[in-house]
Amino acid sequence: MSTKTSESLGATFNKLWSAAMFSKFADGLVGAAIPLLAATLTRDSVLISIQANMMLLPWLFFAIPIGALMDRLNRRLSMILVQGTRVAIGATIASLMITGQMNLWLLMVLTFIFGISEVVYDTATQSTIPSLLKGSQLERGNSRLQIADTIMQSFIGVPLGAIIFALVAFTPFMGISVCYVIAIILVSSISSKAMQNVRASDAPKRSTLRAEMKEGLLYLWKDKVLFRLVVTTGAVGFCYALGQSTLVLFILDHLHVPEASYGLLMIPLAVGALAGAFASPLLSARFGRSQTLAYSLPVSALTLLLAGLAPDATWYMAATLLHGFFIAQWNILLMSTYHAMIPNEIFGRIHGTRRTLVWGLMPIGGLIGGFLGKIDITLPMIVGGISATIIASSGIRFISSIKSE
Repeated sequence: MSTKTSESLGATFNKLWSAAMFSKFADGLVGAAIPLLAATLTRDSVLISIQANMMLLPWLFFAIPIGALMDRLNRRLSMILVQGTRVAIGATIASLMITGQMNLWLLMVLTFIFGISEVVYDTATQSTIPSLLKGSQLERGNSRLQIADTIMQSFIGVPLGAIIFALVAFTPFMGISVCYVIAIILVSSISSKAMQNVRASDAPKRSTLRAEMKEGLLYLWKDKVLFRLVVTTGAVGFCYALGQSTLVLFILDHLHVPEASYGLLMIPLAVGALAGAFASPLLSARFGRSQTLAYSLPVSALTLLLAGLAPDATWYMAATLLHGFFIAQWNILLMSTYHAMIPNEIFGRIHGTRRTLVWGLMPIGGLIGGFLGKIDITLPMIVGGISATIIASSGIRFISSIKSE
């Protein structure tokens, strides 16, 4: 076996990965319980689409300043604090449900706050990866994180969250608090120095936060390859958000799946994603990172269209199996590309800026999907799938040409 594939990723990365395992399990519980809770509060497709995108909306407002902060603040402490916020949110939702005080507007506010925490945690985690891994280890590290995401969130968290919600609705929210506490303990065991190369205390004469935010924006704008990649990803992400904004209603009302089985329909997506995560480093080594990246996006977009055309649950699960395989490859290889292209000392700023453009557009796409859902609940996925396939296909030549090995 080659050194490249057998070399350990290190104890510090393993601790971060273990924390991700528990965090993603909690995310899976949330991923099932919040949509189902929203569906018990309203069946209006527009309100459902707004609620579905409250987790993403903070990326539009806060990703750039938070990205700049993660380049100068203690990432470890930031991750611990936001996980503590998530513990409190889980306990709050459970308490409101027990006392009968929960309503859709409170759920939206709490989901929005949860989304802010996600911006901080995700940015800190992704900014840390280049500090822990060498260039030859990036795809293996990102693949392991994707596998943790798939197994703990999609395989276990979402199905279990749906089943538990159907039995005792507030229980999943108590469970997420416990999981995030464990994640806090694991992150606390990592030294601050290991998690970042640049610290504010090491650079007392560094620029103001506003200047660093501007620097990140200018860097992205001037790097035409990076900027075009972000724009292409943002356009496809917009279409995906449009297509999946009313997914809970599509599954419950169009496919006629009971609440307790909601999470089970996510398992083929997880199976595909797990296979894609394992295959990604192998396909990248065989065909090249950029080539594999270029073709995974349009195929994943086409499977979104196929899911929207599903007349029954079996068809839908077959489409999501393929979607999971190709979207996992895209996510892993895209992050490896970004890690290779962006200097670590400004990674937080660039990551925040690109997420503002990519994920910040998603709530707008989700709202459009909500209005399309009022006409027909299958329209969001059909329109989103067609649009995403066209956009992704037009970028094949460009993405294939990117040099990031």
